[in-house]
Amino acid sequence: MTDIGDSVRARILVSGRVQGVGYRAFTCRMAVARGLTGGVENLDSGQVAVDVEGGRVVLEEFLAELKKGPVGARVTQVQVEWGDATGRYHDFTIW
Repeated sequence: MTDIGDSVRARILVSGRVQGVGYRAFTCRMAVARGLTGGVENLDSGQVAVDVEGGRVVLEEFLAELKKGPVGARVTQVQVEWGDATGRYHDFTIW
């Protein structure tokens, strides 16, 4: 990841058929490949939550991949809340 001064945080909520289809593993692979930090988890609501930090341009590319998802997923909505990076993550994890 780049210096925290160049980074932003995105809190992402993904809806649709995103559990039981490898969506978290897909998200982790996409994040690690781009040098992003944070984590991804399933929610009881059936949604997937992602908390991720990195450069804005790279995060926009990452979001484009999340909107597609892996084979078997059907993403119906992606909500994003942008904020300042915290620097608290050092890697990307499936929670």
